[in-house]
Amino acid sequence: MGYVRGIRGAGAVLLAVVLTAGAAGCSDSGDSPSDAASKAGGVLSSATAEAQKKVDEFKDGAEAKDDVKIGGVTKDDGRATVPVKVTNKASSAKTYLVLVSFKDSGGKRLDTVALTVKDVAGGTSQKETARSHRSLDGHVTADILRALRH
Repeated sequence: MGYVRGIRGAGAVLLAVVLTAGAAGCSDSGDSPSDAASKAGGVLSSATAEAQKKVDEFKDGAEAKDDVKIGGVTKDDGRATVPVKVTNKASSAKTYLVLVSFKDSGGKRLDTVALTVKDVAGGTSQKETARSHRSLDGHVTADILRALRH
């Protein structure tokens, strides 16, 4: 039962970030407030559905933050990227859901990415890249909000 509460908590965090990112991503477009609201609603609906889908896939997820390490942030066409290394310490293959938070130099959260790393063989590591949903200005850092495995 504790895992279910943890999953719901991960979903709530992800939903809050999606709401913030969706609203921020549409605010500087130069559109009228109603146009921006309409676009934000479409982006939010899509992002919310995707976030819920990812959380649903991890109904029996176990905490796995110790299995995940991230490297330094770089930029690719303005979007922040960070290497993510997952090490499966179990003997059988596992799939991981990693929530990576991108922050500015003051610690303010700019974006959060849900990264799924599938079928990591037992006793091995797998590398993936988390990429922000939008361009991020200035110095950006990253950390792991949550990691689950099943």
